[in-house]
Amino acid sequence: MFHPSVLSLFLYFPEDKSEYIPAAITFLIFLIGAFLTMRVIILVSKREAKKAKELEEQLKNQEHFPRNS
Repeated sequence: MFHPSVLSLFLYFPEDKSEYIPAAITFLIFLIGAFLTMRVIILVSKREAKKAKELEEQLKNQEHFPRNS
């Protein structure tokens, strides 16, 4: 696997804790963006499901009452 000294290169714990602030702000921005994106996808999905249900009902009604052409 990985040698512990290689893994320690990726760990950085600053003495000055104010260095966490930009990372926290960036994380918060991406978290809010991910949440909003998820909500938009859910809303669009519900809208599409409603349209599909209406189309299905319309097609069922056409089967029961065929037109005279």
